[in-house]
Amino acid sequence: MRILLVEDHDDVAEWLARALRQSGYIVERLARGDDADHMLLTQVYDLIILDLSLPGLDGLEVLRRYRQREGRSPVLVLTARSSTEERVRGLNLGADDYLPKPFELAELEARIKALLRRAGGHAQVIRVARLSFDTATRQTLVDDQVLSLTPRELAVLEALLVRVGRPIAREQLFATVFGYDEEAREEAIEIYVHRLRKKLEGSGVAITTLRGLGYVLGEVRAA
Repeated sequence: MRILLVEDHDDVAEWLARALRQSGYIVERLARGDDADHMLLTQVYDLIILDLSLPGLDGLEVLRRYRQREGRSPVLVLTARSSTEERVRGLNLGADDYLPKPFELAELEARIKALLRRAGGHAQVIRVARLSFDTATRQTLVDDQVLSLTPRELAVLEALLVRVGRPIAREQLFATVFGYDEEAREEAIEIYVHRLRKKLEGSGVAITTLRGLGYVLGEVRAA
């Protein structure tokens, strides 16, 4: 799940990004409203977390332009502004939820899950051999045992599972997992795929490399 976090207070943004990444989300951070507006012209996210008091372009204007372009991803507004009029205006412009600062991380994560569940309709459980993946909770089980995965491993597995049986190019997988992390190298995907292969041993599921096509996840067929 890709989240765009638009927050100009660096300490708050770093705290939120770190917490959400630990929960397995892919988080891209921006500090300016005009940068967010530009990014949303070409990129699609599963959720947008948007502060209102932003340099470059006010958060409400970012929201208005996004909805005007028929952007459909859920938008969770974070703000220190407490007036009812301001909240009503944000909701009328297309915000899906409103969380005033300060807030508890647990409440934010609960609201994120609720918005993603609502946006995706009913939760889906993807089953391949002995492995199951709940798209709402993002819990991965092999039989009845939770499969322990790092956030990056979870992101790779999720990207492969939603295309089960169909290849995904390494470049596309890298973009999905790392977004615009300038420090990451495309070769890092191979490391996470290797780790996943080890953890999936005995599950009846395997990740296969198809030359020129990328990676594909599928059920291991008996010889």
